[in-house]
Amino acid sequence: MIKLQQKQQSNKTQELTYWGIRASVGTIFIVYGLQKFDPIWRDHLIGFGLPPELQIPIALAETIGGIFLIVGFMTRIAGVMFSIILLDAIFHIRWENGFFIAQGGWDYDLALLAMILFIIATGTGKISINSKLKIPKIFQ
Repeated sequence: MIKLQQKQQSNKTQELTYWGIRASVGTIFIVYGLQKFDPIWRDHLIGFGLPPELQIPIALAETIGGIFLIVGFMTRIAGVMFSIILLDAIFHIRWENGFFIAQGGWDYDLALLAMILFIIATGTGKISINSKLKIPKIFQ
């Protein structure tokens, strides 16, 4: 009986921890996504070599995808979308600056990418809209 209670507590702790990771990453993307709605970001994106037409789609993807991560809705799809954004940021924007973020490098993007890959691999977990709606695993 005690082992069963310990296992149940462990599972609850794991689910809460997993949700915490999703919520943290989701919050980061929401904040950066909302920032990109500011017209001043157009010049920044052009400076990074991105067409200005991508400002709103990237802002929407980051904001909506971040919300999806927090609430646990289509997290794998959001994760794939974020992986593409992060890989593009690493290789087309930050690579030349080296590894360290202090010099404009890609270490922070790599850490976010690792968290996103974890989320893609594990799905939404039990603390999610997906688990309540019984959405097929591929869309979780």
